[in-house]
Amino acid sequence: MNFEQFSFDRRILARIQAAGYVTPTPIQAQAIPQVLAGRDVLGLAQTGTGKTAAFILPILQGLIKGPRRRVRALIVAPTRELAEQTHQAALDFGRDIGIRSVSVYGGVSKSSQISQLRRGVEIVVACPGRLLDLAHEGEIDLSHVEVLVLDEADRMFDMGFLPDVRRILKLVTNRRQTLFFSATMPADIRRLADATLKNPVTVQIGEIAPAKTVSHAIYPVPDKLKKQLLLALLEQTATGRVLIFTRTKYRARNLARDLAKKGYRAAALQGNMTQNQRQRAIAGFRNGKYDILAATDVAARGIDVSDISHVINFDIPDTVDAYTHRIGRTGRAQQMGEAFSLAGPDDAVMIRDIEKLLGSSIERRRLPDFDYGNFVPEQQFQGAPAKRAQSRHRSASRNHYQRRDNARGSRRRRQPQARQSGR
Repeated sequence: MNFEQFSFDRRILARIQAAGYVTPTPIQAQAIPQVLAGRDVLGLAQTGTGKTAAFILPILQGLIKGPRRRVRALIVAPTRELAEQTHQAALDFGRDIGIRSVSVYGGVSKSSQISQLRRGVEIVVACPGRLLDLAHEGEIDLSHVEVLVLDEADRMFDMGFLPDVRRILKLVTNRRQTLFFSATMPADIRRLADATLKNPVTVQIGEIAPAKTVSHAIYPVPDKLKKQLLLALLEQTATGRVLIFTRTKYRARNLARDLAKKGYRAAALQGNMTQNQRQRAIAGFRNGKYDILAATDVAARGIDVSDISHVINFDIPDTVDAYTHRIGRTGRAQQMGEAFSLAGPDDAVMIRDIEKLLGSSIERRRLPDFDYGNFVPEQQFQGAPAKRAQSRHRSASRNHYQRRDNARGSRRRRQPQARQSGR
């Protein structure tokens, strides 16, 4: 199957080809025909499966005909990063057909968003809070919405947006097509889907679990030694881009600072940063200015970087779903990825829950030549025994990243002037 079989307008098809898309992913192959046919869709798929294009492309096709300069498609997203990513996809694929899109979220001035809305747009990609603010102020008219997309619905529930989503549903016409995408389906989200969708087609891609292209490993370590072990791991592991998750904003900021002091090209991404700062961090990570991004879970969704080789859980997440979404940042687009978790004895219960999700024990590893002090990794947790890791971890991605060994020089300590050259 290829994208020509969907009978997209030649201008949209040209943008698809320019983006390097050849074969639709499973969710694209199943969802696109249903969206083009006007059906309500319940899409269940883990992150990194290509679901943004699965709804953006058929929405753009449907907007070619009909009135312009009024809001006809509304896409609701839980985070600013995901909203901006989806907005950019709408701009990229819809560039040649004259469809206008605006992203609407808090943390930035309303004036630019209001100005674009007043000039007229066909697509609005919005976070719930700012969208309701603008609707209350009469700055956005949702009465002509033909397609409503609720993206990452489970994440919106986790962030407490469910009441806002219900308010938004009251502002849009009942004569609409609704597309509902979620990586997991807790009871409250199932009830919302049942109340919102009309005779939907369900598209489920695989298990609601991390992609099979990701290998997993746990490094037992006490909290006080985590930073030293992380530095040793980075030194001994051939990597591409690395995304490190911390539990708190303070830890993300300090970890990025400490890595930079060691000569790594690292940046932080956390909630206290302004939107411009967050966008600069993500853009720098995407374009190679930074090789390491230390982030809180605000980054677990909405970072569309296909070549993240490693996700490292500096702190174990609080929920199994959070683990799924963190790990979904690697192993994307059928590429191989690795997930490392630095875990202490207090994380044992969550580790067992994650192993239940994966359906197997996660390998325990001990880094050779690292001074664990009185801590004995082999005695931590139950499950797979600890295993001494090699300097280059055996994985399906090993050969690929060893070919990039020379690139490690860009992450290792270097003279400040050399770090700035070519930037």
